[in-house]
Amino acid sequence: MSTSDLSNFGEEHFGTVKLGHKARNACVVKLANLLRRHPGGTLPDKLSAPKDYKALMRLVHRPEVTHASVLQPHRQRTVRLMEQSESQVLLLVHDATTLDYSSLKSLANDLGPIGDGRGRGYLCHNSLAIDPQRRQVLGLANQILHHCDTVPKNESVAAKRLRDNRESRLWTKAVQQIGSVAPEKLVIDVCDRGADIFEFLSWEVKHGRHFVVRSTYNRALLLADGADQPAYLHDYARTLPALDHKTITIQGRNGSPDRQAKIAVSAGPATVLAPHVKRGEHDRTPLRLWMVRVWEPNPPADCEAVEWLLLTTEVVEQPSDAWLVVSWYECRWMVEEFHKAMKTGCDIEELQFASIKGLEPTIALLSVVATTLLNLRSLSRSPEAKTTLATDIVDASYVAVLSLWRYKKKRDLTVHEFFYALARLGGHQNRKCDGQPGWLVLWRGWTKLELLHTGYEIRGET
Repeated sequence: MSTSDLSNFGEEHFGTVKLGHKARNACVVKLANLLRRHPGGTLPDKLSAPKDYKALMRLVHRPEVTHASVLQPHRQRTVRLMEQSESQVLLLVHDATTLDYSSLKSLANDLGPIGDGRGRGYLCHNSLAIDPQRRQVLGLANQILHHCDTVPKNESVAAKRLRDNRESRLWTKAVQQIGSVAPEKLVIDVCDRGADIFEFLSWEVKHGRHFVVRSTYNRALLLADGADQPAYLHDYARTLPALDHKTITIQGRNGSPDRQAKIAVSAGPATVLAPHVKRGEHDRTPLRLWMVRVWEPNPPADCEAVEWLLLTTEVVEQPSDAWLVVSWYECRWMVEEFHKAMKTGCDIEELQFASIKGLEPTIALLSVVATTLLNLRSLSRSPEAKTTLATDIVDASYVAVLSLWRYKKKRDLTVHEFFYALARLGGHQNRKCDGQPGWLVLWRGWTKLELLHTGYEIRGET
């Protein structure tokens, strides 16, 4: 993240927007800066000045202002950063989350069913571009706001396969919309178990794309010469001998602490057969892939054992190859963090609109704001954080204000010192037992710093 990301966010991410008039283009840039400064709460909380709130409401109801037109300049920036990246391997991490707008009764007929079918909202399918070497989010490469169908009770397999709006098409639709990017680099599509759809895997292979997908189905394999028993993917994976072992930290969930786990990795080629019942649109050509298995041979008695079964297009012959594939899949959690940033950091489900015309472009604006939350943590954890001056990435006036708050005097801060002071402002106690600050506490600190900075600007002290 550069200085311009933080001090002139709107121009950096929306400066090339094309909404048919320069005044509308400038309005998007201004509103983006305001929303980044105060992303939480309802729209009146985010835009406390009535003139700014009214400007947003006028803007998003213009016919030229759509979800696609607002998101387009950020998507172009993301592609540009991918092409300019020094890393030779980049990831496109895909996943979906539900956006619940059930409370907006006036939109009930315009939104699709979610959850158990009684709620209303979107299935929001996101594709994040990530530099796996730096663990940095480059941007949102694509976003689809999907209206789910109310599926007939007795829908046949053939009818479901032909239905244009079925959810299983989203994985292929997302990569089609992104297209070929950064052609001189290896770009890997990384997906969780929801993408283990033969239609998607087949499309990826047919179009020469690269992927790592966590396997859900124990698919049939092409039999080796002379074999007289059917072979299945997961059964085969669990027979592969360990190539290597290492100890990793397993992040605790639902309040449980982190723990250390010794895991093993194995790999082998697998030729996957098309399913007998054709549920998607694909041919019956077998897919020549590789299976990577990660597992915990001796888990603690009170813990669930780690096991990942990963399908990939990449050749995996050495332990280093296997660990590389695993490291790419480990980046998948960043899209989950992005969904938290959308919902918790930006309160994107608290938007109150009487029509989807205003709702959808505002979702696009706030989704881009959410990407900056993730990168605050990446900056604080970078290897150079203790030697790089904070003024290299943050405007000097913010460093001055934060140092005054933390140390009672203006002083130079390294990136590490800046972000730990920011975390303290956000409520982190900086104790060893607290661990490293996460994006949420950093963002709380940043929103408070914005208020402090505004106060110093008013007093003319920055």
